[in-house]
Amino acid sequence: MSTRLTSKQSVEAHAGFVTPEGAAWLASATSYPRSTLALWEARPTAPVVLPCGTAFDVVSVPAVFGRRMLDRLWEEGPGSGPVATYRGRTLIFAAPGTAHRLPSLLAWEEWGEAVPTPLCHGIGDAVTVPAPAGTPPSRTDSRWLVAPDTRHPWLPGPEVLLWAGVKAARSAVRISIFPPPESDAKVYDVSRRR
Repeated sequence: MSTRLTSKQSVEAHAGFVTPEGAAWLASATSYPRSTLALWEARPTAPVVLPCGTAFDVVSVPAVFGRRMLDRLWEEGPGSGPVATYRGRTLIFAAPGTAHRLPSLLAWEEWGEAVPTPLCHGIGDAVTVPAPAGTPPSRTDSRWLVAPDTRHPWLPGPEVLLWAGVKAARSAVRISIFPPPESDAKVYDVSRRR
């Protein structure tokens, strides 16, 4: 009997608080990791701005589309690394270099206007991440969906995120092989022939 978890159960199992190893990994992205860890020790509910491009890149998408991508990653794919929400966006932590490569891969796909263009944060960019100890009840716009729990978490690359994005887009957009009907076309009922 298979004990495969649903995407919601998988994400909930990894959600919550950042472990000390996960906090050390997040802090390793900064120039002064010990200072960042000291800040979190003093203020465990304080979000912090972290640079991208060395320990991780971040792909930011609107919250609903991000949730669809996350569902695809957990239901049909390899799962995900750390994922957070911040101010209506889903932040998917990715392997360094993803921010540079993903836009060119997306250009090959014909997504159309129905799919939001992700914001890719890499070298020279920074993102605000939720606090490691969780978010106070008054601030629900920032939280970890999948919290970092190891010093070296698995991070999806651009190909995995492209796959998840395409799967999420296809589930959100109805695709038809038939062209839309012309509004002024004359339609004849040929089923009632004499």
